[in-house]
Amino acid sequence: MELWRKNLFILWGTQFLAMLGMNLVVPFLPFFIRQLGVPDDAALAQWSGFAFSGTFFSAFIATPIWGAFGDRYGRKPMVIRALIGLGLSQLLIGLSQSPMQVVLFRILQGAISGFIASSLALVSTNTPKDRIGYALGILQSATAGGMVMGPFVGGLLADLIGYREIFFITASLCFVGSIVVFYHVKELSLPSRETRPFTVRQNYQLMFSDRRLRLIGLTLIVGQMSVLMIEPIFALFIEQFQTGSAFLSTVTGGIFSIAGLFMVISAPWWGKRNDRLGYKRNLTIALAATGIVYAGHIIVKDLVQLGALRALLGFARGGVLPTLYSLVSLFAPANRRGGMMAIASSLTLFGNMMGPMVGGYVAAHFGIQTSFLVNSFMLLVTSIVLWRFLQDSSTSASSEGTS
Repeated sequence: MELWRKNLFILWGTQFLAMLGMNLVVPFLPFFIRQLGVPDDAALAQWSGFAFSGTFFSAFIATPIWGAFGDRYGRKPMVIRALIGLGLSQLLIGLSQSPMQVVLFRILQGAISGFIASSLALVSTNTPKDRIGYALGILQSATAGGMVMGPFVGGLLADLIGYREIFFITASLCFVGSIVVFYHVKELSLPSRETRPFTVRQNYQLMFSDRRLRLIGLTLIVGQMSVLMIEPIFALFIEQFQTGSAFLSTVTGGIFSIAGLFMVISAPWWGKRNDRLGYKRNLTIALAATGIVYAGHIIVKDLVQLGALRALLGFARGGVLPTLYSLVSLFAPANRRGGMMAIASSLTLFGNMMGPMVGGYVAAHFGIQTSFLVNSFMLLVTSIVLWRFLQDSSTSASSEGTS
């Protein structure tokens, strides 16, 4: 087997386990905080919000720093560091004795992990240029798969063995993953000792001075905002179908997971199309299709139709994030890919932070249906802008190897 393929499949397995472990805690984190002495629902909601958002905030700041280190010292060491950091933070969260400790250790998790950005950088710098779309599509399917299965497995384990033990399981998965990467992944493209290292500031300057990268960065923010605009209010949307309250959580989780399942299926398919037909065409199609499907949420009549629509949504979304990361890799200089992929990941996190705020405001003031329309409008406009102004990687020289 070619070495880049071997690296890809090992990192796929490692990323799947890491994302599975990270999403094990999603269903019960508020319950764990309640167990630490927060019986009041209002206070519980506040502490839970701090715990969830704290990770995004610290990761948004720290990820570009780790990316710059990857360009200087190697991407494989950053993958190992991220897995160890992720495992350590989960261990500390499991040992927490107060809500404040949970929040602080969640902030620490965002600051010292950054596993996805590190693995993206490693794969993109060690894969032949004409297979990057395929490789990053495969890697994205690991992320989506872990996110789909994590909440279900986590909820099951919480009932069987308790909350704290799940954090220890997640930590163990991360530590094992770091050992596997250390012994079995080989970095093919090592940073040159003679190359001048670039700072985080210089990497941000490149991202926003290069029109292609600037467009991709803005699309990453809009794309993730669109997802997180809807997810926090999706249960309220399902409730409008007058589902029995006893089954609301089960129905919501099942329908919600359909999109993730079809992302797992479609991401490699989109990746192959990117390598064969070009990135610009597929990206604009995927964005426009995602926008149309979101608008379709306002006309569905029952849960069966909604389930089918969520399948289409997942299939379309599978062509967005891997394509954007692939374009960052192709447009970035080879000696700065780690830093640029980290900034791309950081902008994704910024979209994660902005989405719930924008979606909550629109839903509160104009209704849930309007949130879907605003979401659809954002994505359709973005697809038109990209089609008009983005130069396709197949018709432009990559800046690979330049500074």
